[in-house]
Amino acid sequence: MSAPAIEAAQEPFNRKTLFWGIFASLLAAAGFFLLSTYAPDFRQPEGGGTPLSKGGSGYAGLVELLKLANGQSPPMVRSERALSVSPTSGFLLIVTIAPGSDPAALERIVKLRSGKDTLFVLPKWFTLPLQGHEGWEMKIERLPGTVINDWLGRITKAKLGEGNSTVEQLDVQGRTVAAPEQLQWVADDHPLIAAGNGKAVLTELDKEPFYILTDPDLINNAALKDPQKAAAALDIISMLEPGKGAVTFDLTLHGVGQKYDLAKLLVEPPFLALTLSVLAAAALAFLHGLGRFGPPRTEARAIAFGKQALVDTTATLLKRAGRLQELGDRYAVLMRARAAALLGAPQGLQGEALDRWLDSRDKGEAYGFTTRFNATNDSRNLAGMHDAAQELHDWTTRRLGERR
Repeated sequence: MSAPAIEAAQEPFNRKTLFWGIFASLLAAAGFFLLSTYAPDFRQPEGGGTPLSKGGSGYAGLVELLKLANGQSPPMVRSERALSVSPTSGFLLIVTIAPGSDPAALERIVKLRSGKDTLFVLPKWFTLPLQGHEGWEMKIERLPGTVINDWLGRITKAKLGEGNSTVEQLDVQGRTVAAPEQLQWVADDHPLIAAGNGKAVLTELDKEPFYILTDPDLINNAALKDPQKAAAALDIISMLEPGKGAVTFDLTLHGVGQKYDLAKLLVEPPFLALTLSVLAAAALAFLHGLGRFGPPRTEARAIAFGKQALVDTTATLLKRAGRLQELGDRYAVLMRARAAALLGAPQGLQGEALDRWLDSRDKGEAYGFTTRFNATNDSRNLAGMHDAAQELHDWTTRRLGERR
């Protein structure tokens, strides 16, 4: 059998095929991770007073009407960052408030949109989904004034006017339209759209380019079934927008783009750099594992052979047991017996008598052995014990050399 045939028999799969298969699997896993992370941000809020709702209180009709009028669909703002720094942040932003919106989100929008044209549309009706008709709504009752005043108070210091308006028609940029049922209004001496003397349906704030439409029944889906109100809705937008077609709709107030989790933090700055570093390190480790550099190392013995290994092991055990400080006196006694044997001390000498005999062997120093013996015996730290033991060992070695 030839060498290529043997190699093919040992490797049933081609290496390139395996590589591209692994690469495709990793790419698919990364795509699945990203899609599952950002999927909630692209789920459209259903029902209610949102720009995507096709129910009566929604504003999908206004979005479609602006698309037909301007030739392009108005952008949808899906993150709070885009409210102030995106290329469309200078457009007129339409913020449609629903009864279930987040009050804290509205306060953040007011701060982020400071100095920028913004139209706030107040809620009016309490609705429920209509069973059997997806996207349809059933109007239950009008929202209490306290609820609407709570939303209005987060934008400006104002409250809805009390009592029903007797106005049956409204003037919108010279166009006369029928007044909505149970008209909502606020007190204002200089209204943009008036509902009688000192009553405003559309008002502008003094210190900010903010506009408030108190009654949504002028521009919501239920209103646009009337051609005159549909035309009036376009007139309202053209009166407020800074440029033709420069209109955006807010979705952050309805929960879009507000859900943060660990997965999203991993793929967004500032933690994106950390994620990329970890992936790069993992890739390098994988590449390193594909091949071996040099022959494999044999595992060394846990306890080596030889006297040196025995000494080192014993010293390590004594150190871990905390008994090294107690070895000075024992070493001194051992060296006394060794010196007596090497220098030929008389039999029976012990203790101080043996010390005096050993001192007498040193002609150049009085009490040479006793001094070193006591230093070794009394040492209590490793450095001092080592120096004293070395002196005692050297003294014995010199006396033994003199005797020979």
